[in-house]
Parts: sequence; structure tokens; C-alpha cells
Amino acid sequence: MKAGVTSVILLLFLFISCTFDAEEEPEILDLEEIEEIDTLRAVTSYSPTSYFLFRGEPMGYNYELLSRFADHLEVELELHVTRSLSRMFEMLQSGEVDLIAHSLTVTGSRAEQVAFTRPLNTTRQVLVQRKPDNWRELRAHEIDRQLIRSPLELNGKDIHVRENSAFMRRLENLSDEIGGRINIIEAGEDIMTEDLIAKVAEGDIEFTVADKKMARINESYFPNLDSQTEISLPQNLAWAVHPDSQMLLEELNNWLDSFQQQTDYYVIYNKYFENRTAYRNRFRSDLLSIHSGRISPYDELIQGYADQIDWDWRLLAALIYEESRFNPNARSGAGAVGLMQLLPRTARTFGASNPRDPEQSLRAGIQFIRWLSNYWEEHIEDEEERMKFILASYNTGQGHVQDARRLAQFFGDADPDIWSNNVERYMLKKSSREYFNHEVVRHGFSRGSEPVNYVDRILYIYDHYQLITDFHKKIDPPDELAAAD
Repeated sequence: MKAGVTSVILLLFLFISCTFDAEEEPEILDLEEIEEIDTLRAVTSYSPTSYFLFRGEPMGYNYELLSRFADHLEVELELHVTRSLSRMFEMLQSGEVDLIAHSLTVTGSRAEQVAFTRPLNTTRQVLVQRKPDNWRELRAHEIDRQLIRSPLELNGKDIHVRENSAFMRRLENLSDEIGGRINIIEAGEDIMTEDLIAKVAEGDIEFTVADKKMARINESYFPNLDSQTEISLPQNLAWAVHPDSQMLLEELNNWLDSFQQQTDYYVIYNKYFENRTAYRNRFRSDLLSIHSGRISPYDELIQGYADQIDWDWRLLAALIYEESRFNPNARSGAGAVGLMQLLPRTARTFGASNPRDPEQSLRAGIQFIRWLSNYWEEHIEDEEERMKFILASYNTGQGHVQDARRLAQFFGDADPDIWSNNVERYMLKKSSREYFNHEVVRHGFSRGSEPVNYVDRILYIYDHYQLITDFHKKIDPPDELAAAD
């Protein structure tokens, strides 16, 4: 099994319809089969709390928990993202995924279809409404008098909620309970709950219903909203597996029992549901992928320079993220400077007199990559493998990478033209005296874990960048799923 950096295969589902042979028995995997194929297949949603990019970094509550669970199992994570809640259930029932890693409201009807994990947390459904226009001039009790504080007052009101959500079913029951009629307006599956909250704040609609935690965190961005009126009893939020995957369910529950007692869990939870300042800053930013689909402030510049070397610009963006986090003033302990983190001598060699200037740094970095590409083209025929040698060389120099190739060839148990699971193994060995002093080694000691992890991290980030940019290229508006449904 593969440990270390989790490899993520990001598969984008842009359409909610799916067909398969109804007579064909779906293949449902349990824990043993998942470990045998070394891959956990999970589906999650694309929203400001579940999974997204911010300043080029993959983030999200469900995403971070899911990544840690895959690490716990020591398997690779195959992450699916879909627009539709109903599609999630279809994927689980058909055996396309092993786990729904989305904060689902636990209901009796859903429990007939899936096996829920132990609760991730509990919440209540709340009415989201707008405060009076002059609310800043009023005292709390004066505001309260102008707001709905009893479910009985919802009789005859129009409330917009997302189609097929637990919110819709709760309103249907509530309408019956109050002996009146709540006008439930289905917003469709192409709108996020956060979008409906924003529409209330902006005056486009009067009311919506949301998970309490989601509503409260959105108040940090929309202070004119009120979400104090509860319309449900406490409800559990959980992930779900197929009913036939009982070993997976047991392992997941045991892991949740343990992980939720650790500080790391509370750090993750607070990041997305308690830190109002951080949420507000993300929501306002042009670099929140949910809103813009952008990766960095330099997307257009990166695209232009990537074209010069026939690279996918998102791969170049992933390299820059790994090098500098898109900070043009970044400086490493070794003295590398700028977006592309070039050493001053290298920067000058390739024409950058001021490597802190984003365009100069990119221009010089591209010249360096072109040089490495020409170098490795003479040695590595396969383009996909060659790219890994180029990335490793950008990090540690082509001399150390050639040493690892020579070691692989000398010992004869690894292909010197294949990076993954071959040359990378000897790259790791170059930090050992037995190997860096070997007769075929010309460049001595190398901290080989650095280029190995470097290549893994860039390809991992690249997968995320492809997912997000492809999503925004093909779908408008962005995805609709919220923290809980």
C-alpha cells in the first residue's frame, strides 16, 4: 500500500443523469477489497465549506477529514465531485464510490437507502431572514418584534429551498404541523444553499432555510441576516456508506471516534465553522474558486508563459504554488527568490535582473524549464515520465536525478527511464552513505525525499486545479451544494 502524500484522482461529474444496466448486480466493495485495490473512492460536494480552492490551496471540512481517513487506511484517495445530491446516492448504490463524504442530514427515509456513520456533529435547521433596513439603529428587542420568531408565523410565507434537500422535507412537515400552508419554492439543484442565503441578504427573496452552523458562519459576511429562529429539533449530520459495506462502516466509525477526540479535528472544524474572520476573508476574495474559478492572481500571466513550453498552464501553476504559494516576494532559506524561487545566479543566467518581479521570474523560470525539457528529451522517451524527471530536476538539479538513474541501472531492479516506483526509489537512497558514495554517483549526497515529495505534491495539486478550472469552464453558475443537505 502507498503511504505518505495521498494521491488524489479527481473525476468531475458535470451531469446529474446516469444510466447503467438495472439488471446487472452492482459491485459493492467493502474494506478488504478497498485495501486490496489500494484505493478509497469517495464523492463529496463543491462548496465554501466542503471542498474548494482558496489562493491555490485545496481546502474544505469534508475534504480534509476524507484525506485524513484515506491516510489512516494507507490507501490512495479517488475523489469524485458532483453537482447533485441525488447523484451522490446513485453513485453509492451503483458501486461507483464507496463513501459519500458530505455532511448529510440523517433522516429515516435516507437510512433506508444507506448506512450512516456515527455523527460528525449535530445541528438544527433555522429560518434565514433579513433584519429591518434600519436594524443598526434599533435595539435587539425592537428588531425581534419585526422578525418571525414562531413557526406559526410562516403560514402563507414563500420560502425558497434547494430541491430534494432535507430542508424541503422539514418545511413540508412543518406546514402540516402548523395546520396552514407554507409556500415552498424549490430553487433547483443548480443553486447552493449559500446562494440562497445571499439572495435573502440582498433582498431578492424573503426567506430560506439552512443548517444553523452554515447560517451563522454566513452572518459574518452578511450582518443584516438573522438565523435565530429554529424550525427543527437537533439533527445529526453524517457520512454514508453502502449497507453492504459493514466492515468499512465499522472502520470509519472507529476512526471517527478516535479522530474527533484529537486537537487536529477541532482545528479543522473551527477553521470552517467557527473562525468568522477567516470565512469572511475567503468569501470576499476573488481567489475563492467557488466564485471565480481562479487559481491565483497571475492566471493569465501563467497561461501565456505555459504556452511557450507547451505545458498545461495548471501544471505550471501547481509548480509555482509549491515553490512560492504565488508570493512574488517569497525567499527560501537557501536564497531562492520570487514566484519561481530561482537562485539569484540562475535568475541572472536566464535573464531576470529582478526575480521579485512576477513577469521576470516567470520568464526566467520558463527558460530554465525549457532547458531542462531539452535535456531530458534526449534521455526519457515517454512524455508523462519525462515530466516527472523535469519536475524533480527543477527541485534538486538534473545531476542528482541522473545519479539516481545510474544507481537504478547498476543494481538492475528498477527501470532508469521510469520515475514512479523506480528512479524515485534510488532518489530516496541518495541520502544514505552507502549510495551517495557509490562508484556510479557523481554528485554526492542529496536529501532525496525532497524531490520525491516535490513531484508528488505538484501532481497532487495539478489534479485539483484541473478539476476546478474544468468545472468553471463548463458550468455556470458554480455548484450548489452547501455544508449540509
